[in-house]
Amino acid sequence: MKKITFLLVVILIAFVGETYAQGVVTGTIFDGESNAPLPGANIVELRTSNGTSTDFDGKFSLKVNSPTGTINVSYVGFGSKNITYDVTNGDQDLGTITLSLDNSLEEIVIVGTGVIDLAEDRKTPIAVTTVRAQEIQEKAAGNVEVAEIIKNTPSVFISNQTGFGDGALFVRGFDDTNTAILLNGQPINSQEDGRVFWSNWAGVTDIANAVQVQRGLGSSKLAISSVGGTVNIVMKAADRNKGGFARFLGGNDSYAKGTLAYDTGMNENGWAFSVLVDYWQAHRKWAEGTHGYGQNYFFAVGYKPNEQHNFNFLITGAPQFHAQRFSQSNTERFAANSRFNENWGYSADFDASVGSAGQYTSDVDTERGNYYHKPVTNLNWDWNINEKSSLSSVLYASWGRGGSVGPRGARAIRTDDPDGDGPLIGQIDFYNTEQRNLGIAGGIGDNASRTGYVRRNSVNNHQWYGLISNFNTELTEKISWNVGVDFRLYRGDHFRQITDFHGLQGWANDRPDGGLITESYDSNPWAALFDFADEDQRIDYDYSENINYQGLFSQIEYGGDKFSAFFQGAVSNQSFIRRGRLFEDGDSDKLNKIGYNLKGGFGYTIEDQHTLYVNSGFYSRQPFLDNIFQNIRRSNDFVQPEVDNEDILGVEAGYRFRSKGFQVDFNAYYTNWDNRVILSNGTDDNGTPNDDSDDIFFNIFDRGVNQIHTGAELEFVYNASEWLDLKGYISGASWRFNGEINKDIYDDDTNELISSEEGLDLNGIKVDTAPQFTAGLGTKVRVINGLFVDANINYYAEHYLDDPDSRGLQTQNVGKIKPYSLTDVGLTYNFKFDTSRLVFRANAFNIFDEVRAQSTNDFGFIFTNGITFNGSLSYKF
Repeated sequence: MKKITFLLVVILIAFVGETYAQGVVTGTIFDGESNAPLPGANIVELRTSNGTSTDFDGKFSLKVNSPTGTINVSYVGFGSKNITYDVTNGDQDLGTITLSLDNSLEEIVIVGTGVIDLAEDRKTPIAVTTVRAQEIQEKAAGNVEVAEIIKNTPSVFISNQTGFGDGALFVRGFDDTNTAILLNGQPINSQEDGRVFWSNWAGVTDIANAVQVQRGLGSSKLAISSVGGTVNIVMKAADRNKGGFARFLGGNDSYAKGTLAYDTGMNENGWAFSVLVDYWQAHRKWAEGTHGYGQNYFFAVGYKPNEQHNFNFLITGAPQFHAQRFSQSNTERFAANSRFNENWGYSADFDASVGSAGQYTSDVDTERGNYYHKPVTNLNWDWNINEKSSLSSVLYASWGRGGSVGPRGARAIRTDDPDGDGPLIGQIDFYNTEQRNLGIAGGIGDNASRTGYVRRNSVNNHQWYGLISNFNTELTEKISWNVGVDFRLYRGDHFRQITDFHGLQGWANDRPDGGLITESYDSNPWAALFDFADEDQRIDYDYSENINYQGLFSQIEYGGDKFSAFFQGAVSNQSFIRRGRLFEDGDSDKLNKIGYNLKGGFGYTIEDQHTLYVNSGFYSRQPFLDNIFQNIRRSNDFVQPEVDNEDILGVEAGYRFRSKGFQVDFNAYYTNWDNRVILSNGTDDNGTPNDDSDDIFFNIFDRGVNQIHTGAELEFVYNASEWLDLKGYISGASWRFNGEINKDIYDDDTNELISSEEGLDLNGIKVDTAPQFTAGLGTKVRVINGLFVDANINYYAEHYLDDPDSRGLQTQNVGKIKPYSLTDVGLTYNFKFDTSRLVFRANAFNIFDEVRAQSTNDFGFIFTNGITFNGSLSYKF
């Protein structure tokens, strides 16, 4: 009987415990700034995958697994809160829970907290703008480039070159070669020339938690190329919360994209997994002949065994192909058709039996394109050593494979001008070009005599390995100190190969050894990982370079109640070796360059709302590899005299105001960039514009260049009410060259010095890279629960024209681009279904269809897009 009684008691306790475990916790989540409910906030029972999200009114209901415990309430961009509950005596209503804007961005930076240098991590302010995950997903998860995420920012200009991923970023007048781009704390600017190819990072818009623009000196401690500023892209890690989404997006010109993502959430053993895949394609990006397609994949594994250690491994990539519009030789053609692109035509499938004259039956093809696949992987480890000290490290690697498509040999045959104005400015006629090739005796094209037409790939393969580690400790309650290392190993391989013979059997006289080329290789981003030309099938040039980098950085900061100050320094050694193959076989001498930077500043806060700050810094930056060698494609010889480090001096001062619902930032800056070497190239038709066989290609070195950039910026954000948000900015600047330069021009084929000029006066010449006056205004309106409308207008002026006849830097300004504005609007509507949501988003970019010259370069005008649209439907569960 006692055993039966004991068993009944155990069963009763288990039953009661199970009853308690099914208690329900409810509450309402509010935005502490605007006093508005937060739809979509996450509520998770700690150390479980049990969770839910709030509805349109910020309300939630969660059935918990334990009679007492803790729930975590979070929303991206807001500080999270842990709330204890007790349902021992029945369900519990926690009432209103208020979240505040999270200046530490804790919910954004899940791993790499000591490596990812966000502005909020430093108490002394800088000029900064942050775009959070929600806005990124609304405006950039489609036929919008990564760089365009930050276009509503002071002194930032995005030149959209009407090809998927071909846009250019400028910050305070400096292009992306001189603006540091960091992905989860690791630099992604090319080690060779500082460039960033945004097409390689098309998938970032799907996996970014935030993008932060630090204009000027920034908060990064690395010795990197942050002359204009630093852009921090923070990728998601293995997500802590369980859930996923499916999304379909469509846009103009047959743009379509599908995405699937799922997060397991963190289980009771501390493991979490996240996966995302998508596919996109379009028959053009507004301009003719700019078709493209691509994929994106992301996989992350997180492990948190205890409160001291946090690990995250991820791999991501965005293989893509896109046709391009650049190198346009006839700018007058744009006046008749602003979508005109001379680089495309129909591929060589022709059915003569259709109609009286036959017709092309295949898809469009292009003479100019880009294909690339760059898998990136990293392993993050955050170690909280004790209450005062921590160590954060990231070990990363990337393997880039691919290149660009272009013509080689004779010019392709073209259709007549559709307007009847003359030949050679219509589209490419691939069919008749192939027929011409088929008539060549023996089927062998010859590069030396420009007999026959082929398309080639300019291949740029690389391997890049790196380690960044940062130790941080609190010396006292108000003084912190950190020290870290930055190691990079880089090898790049560059050569050309044939991708399409267009009916030829082989290609001759495009190698110094006279070898015959008979193999071709697909311009496919997946095939490019392993299928590229062996050394005996490479043409025109073939070389490699090894760049090794070792850096040490440190910072000490004082953060008091009113006063803050910091001092930061970094030193690095960079070595360069070039290995030639087709030309000048073997290794060059090894060149080592030491660089360093010093930065310091202080801030003072008055009555917790007003903050004044001053920062200054000096960089001694190593030159890019492309500027070190006399002819990077064909020679192991260094430029003489040897290229020295560039010297950059920056000073900035600012004022920051913060109150509930309103914030203002004002800053002024001065940047003096001295001892620059600018490498460019050009072509001389040698008096025969219709004959390529005697064209002269040359390289231009402008040396001793000095630029002075000064300006001021004002930015504000105003949460006017629970239904209206406003933001705006204005920036004005003077960017100009100063002093005299020396100009050397070399023949690209022979390395012979064509001409040399000294003492060319550039005083007062305006820099023509970007508009020197910009302004913008944006608003977001909550119409009803779940329905939001937003709009942004950006105005650009004082953009100086490039002189198309100048070789290298121009010695006079030839005019300005007419001022213009671009207006974008968007709409978001959320449908709530219990624990899931259906989100509809629509965007219209450049709604007033401003089609005009947006920027210039050596090839002529580059036009902005006309009006474009996209819309998405996402199911989140």
